[in-house]
Amino acid sequence: MLDTLTDSFKNAIGKIRFHDDAKALKKATTELKKSLLKADVHHKVVKDLIAYVETETKKNGVGKDNFLKALQDKLSEILTIEGAPKGFTFASKPPTVVLMIGLQGSGKTTTTGKLAYFLKEQKKKKVLVIAADLQRLAAVEQLKQITSQIEIDLVADEGATPTQIVKQGLAKAEKELYDVVIIDTAGRLAIDDELMDELAEVKKVANPDELFYVADAMTGQDAVRTAQTFKEKIGITGVILTKFDGDAKGGVALGLTQQVGVPLRFIGAGEKMPDLEQFISDRIVSRLMGAGDVESLAEKAAAAIDPKEAKKMTQKIKKGQFNFNDFLNQMEQMKKLGSMKSIMGMIPGMGNMAKQIGDMDLENSDEIKTIKAMVSSMTPKERENPDLLNNTRKRRLAAGAGLEQMHVNRVLKQFKNAAKMAKKMSGKGGMKDMQKMMAQMQGGGGGGFPGMPR
Repeated sequence: MLDTLTDSFKNAIGKIRFHDDAKALKKATTELKKSLLKADVHHKVVKDLIAYVETETKKNGVGKDNFLKALQDKLSEILTIEGAPKGFTFASKPPTVVLMIGLQGSGKTTTTGKLAYFLKEQKKKKVLVIAADLQRLAAVEQLKQITSQIEIDLVADEGATPTQIVKQGLAKAEKELYDVVIIDTAGRLAIDDELMDELAEVKKVANPDELFYVADAMTGQDAVRTAQTFKEKIGITGVILTKFDGDAKGGVALGLTQQVGVPLRFIGAGEKMPDLEQFISDRIVSRLMGAGDVESLAEKAAAAIDPKEAKKMTQKIKKGQFNFNDFLNQMEQMKKLGSMKSIMGMIPGMGNMAKQIGDMDLENSDEIKTIKAMVSSMTPKERENPDLLNNTRKRRLAAGAGLEQMHVNRVLKQFKNAAKMAKKMSGKGGMKDMQKMMAQMQGGGGGGFPGMPR
């Protein structure tokens, strides 16, 4: 998600080798300046950052630790607005009403679904979505599909006006005790008076607690300029950057908070519904410095995984009893965590591996589809006890899944080996073995920065 920026900081830090080496400091800040400008960070933000880092590092003594601390301090300041909410905050009296606004094509409707999913799965809230974008013909249908997929209630009426549908939705929310109401509004290809008038009317009726401006990260500094315009004309409490995974630069995220004067609240980092991440400044600084974001990963895991099921699974793994039913259950749990790239980016020292993984989609990979087809051809007893699979049963599985028996044999062998490895990893010294294996996969490096925890 923040690969380009993280690489920029890592390369700059690598230029400082000795204490009191002013030339090395100049070389590092020059490298950092070029990299950040190339990554589309606003020139004023870059100038301010470089000046602070140079001054503070010289004052405390040139060296990696002091350079790193100056970077961390300044990044925290750039990404923070004093007193501004972090992540999502709820109104004192429910329902919390959220108005989603932005230009057409920014990913507003999809982000509405992602935010609803986040609130339902991670915050355990009862969420209602209102389809008030009646300008784009496909918008209501798109929301119907999304809300059906994530099992969220929707209020939609293509024969009503935006203000009428908002009134209907709010009445339902009050009556049926919803915790949060998210309103998807119309966008345009460009800012015009008609759009602003409609949004002003909807805002008046909705009386929202939050106004989230949804911006496409790939538009770079244009996202900042349009956010400023929406802030002046409608008022916004936060920004959500979408399509961040597709943006090779990502620098817009670094300066947006200071430039617009409102916090960046969420980032869309993938196509799946779980791929919406809270933008909490201290966690983002940790990721930029290569130290991952263990807190966010723990929150995602806690929301996705039932503690009782996890305990039961751990016992089965320790005994080497992991079966195909367990495999299918684990795949369902993994889907709730989001893309593999996003998950790996949160693990300290695993940033390089996240880049190697790229947009790998575990759920839809050919290998996983093959295994699922094979498991679907098994009887309940065979799923529970793979040791029952003799040659006759394997032939039946191969025919049922449209595979060669040789392929079935290979998958079963891989599955047994994986179960053995999981059993080994769960025993004493298992974590050390895992760390060694990860280090070897990354070419022997720990992947983090000097001075940062690993």
